Amino acid sequence: LCGKIDWLEYLLDTNSLHEIDFKTGKSDEDENSLQLLIYFLLVKNCQKRPISKLSYWYLDRDNAPLLMSMPDENKSQKILIDIGKKIALARKLEHFSCTKKTGCFACWPYESIINKKAELIGKDDMDRDVYILPK
Repeated sequence: LCGKIDWLEYLLDTNSLHEIDFKTGKSDEDENSLQLLIYFLLVKNCQKRPISKLSYWYLDRDNAPLLMSMPDENKSQKILIDIGKKIALARKLEHFSCTKKTGCFACWPYESIINKKAELIGKDDMDRDVYILPK
């Protein structure tokens, strides 16, 4: 796992950490989002202090972080390991399917490329294909 945690607040009174993820989008984070779980496990395994708080901070509308419930460490690990196994199997079989029936924001650029709706304009300095996507 990898990621960049937006903010770790040290809580002197409890000698613990408060993990805060800043949000700039218009909508609330999905309740099934894995982001806080992943960050929770990363911090838990990379820091010596315990995590006592997890929060989202919706910067466009809130003056303070929104406290979230603490996840169960074992359950979180199991969820992420199960997902990792499914991804590994899909890669091995070269069979990928989106769980959303109508696609999602993460897939639409790739779907545009596959459906020949995007224009290949060349390569970048890392030798990756660069496309212009439709609106």
